Amino acid sequence: MPGKFFQKPWKELAERVPPGQHLTKGFPVLTYGDTPQVSRDTWQFRVWGLVKENKTFTWNDFMAMPQTDFTADFHCVTTWSKLDVQWTGVRVVDFIRHLDVDPRAMHVMEHCYGGYTTNLSMDDFLREENFFAHTLFGEPLPPDHGGPMRLVVPHLYAWKSAKWINGLEFLDHMELGFWERNGYHHRGEPWAEERYSVL
Repeated sequence: MPGKFFQKPWKELAERVPPGQHLTKGFPVLTYGDTPQVSRDTWQFRVWGLVKENKTFTWNDFMAMPQTDFTADFHCVTTWSKLDVQWTGVRVVDFIRHLDVDPRAMHVMEHCYGGYTTNLSMDDFLREENFFAHTLFGEPLPPDHGGPMRLVVPHLYAWKSAKWINGLEFLDHMELGFWERNGYHHRGEPWAEERYSVL
């Protein structure tokens, strides 16, 4: 029942909820396929493509980077939103300092355990508010929500915040990820309701 799990935003919060969205009373889990089970000890993060040097980072490498607490709203393309989600992780702009990215790189493909992919432009990727999250509400990020690590891109629909992330491929052109190849919008901006492709 919609009223049991979701509600329309009250007046004070309406400006924070994009068109067509409803506030969730929980934190729904939506996953296509099986949920990968990856330990922190075996987790690895690869970077390749238009970078001076291909690199592989371990869990300890990420933990040695500056850690930041974040509070961000989370909007799913399936019309639910959750406000003030609390995370801890590594800002994208702090991580990128460990790479030498070719100036020709205009897009990035997120790669994940389980084979999922999703694409971002470099402009959308390199925003101050984006981060790699390993903690949710003070607890290790559970597998159902993308643990041990996921990217969080608050200004786009949540399918761009790839769960179980394990790599980035830098590109000089746009390639479509899994949901984008299956009809979702190539960008996914909630306030413009960019849910589905118009192509």
